Amino acid sequence: MKKILIVEDEKDLADLLAFNLEKEGFRPLCALTGPDGLTLAREELPDLILLDLMLPGMMGTEVCTALRREPKTAAIPVLMLTARGEEIDRVVGFEVGADDYIVKPFSMRELLLRVRAILRRSSHEPESAALLQAGPLTIDIERHQVLLEGQPVELTGTEFKLLQYLAERVGRVLGRELLLQQVWGYNYVGDTRTVDTHVTRLRGKLGPAGEMIKTVRGFGYKLEITP
Repeated sequence: MKKILIVEDEKDLADLLAFNLEKEGFRPLCALTGPDGLTLAREELPDLILLDLMLPGMMGTEVCTALRREPKTAAIPVLMLTARGEEIDRVVGFEVGADDYIVKPFSMRELLLRVRAILRRSSHEPESAALLQAGPLTIDIERHQVLLEGQPVELTGTEFKLLQYLAERVGRVLGRELLLQQVWGYNYVGDTRTVDTHVTRLRGKLGPAGEMIKTVRGFGYKLEITP
């Protein structure tokens, strides 16, 4: 039974989320403050965290940053919940390592679809111990590790999956909708700006090697290795 930690200060909403998650076969855990959520995450190591942005005691962005800094919690997927839907808030959420972002009010059906999509891709086991080489990048599929000229690059699970998908299809133009389906696991039309934000963040982490990820205007992206 997958454990899902809900960090949400609105108790009625937290209870509603817990009820629906339990009905779907998950084991919900609840925390009403940022510090309590961080403590519970460290103790329980849930499979997914639903994290509100505005929390008493500690902002959701601070909780997410703290989770990403600790090896035992760094890979736990985070779905950020917020009543604020401005572009800057979404970008900040991804900057601190959130895997996805959903704006209140949201339908329970959409939330459950996103939860299942995130869990599906985070639990995917590679079929073989493959190594991908893309220019100065070495991508170790089994160890979930990326090396840039021998030095490790810290990526979130979603960033790793995005880079892997691009590297396995060098030179091919990949549409935003296709990336959303294959990397995020969404079988419906979602917000393709999520893809753009993650590509921007991935480029920044890869430094000069990030220039290999080319934008194809009006369509999507491709990974291009130049001699």
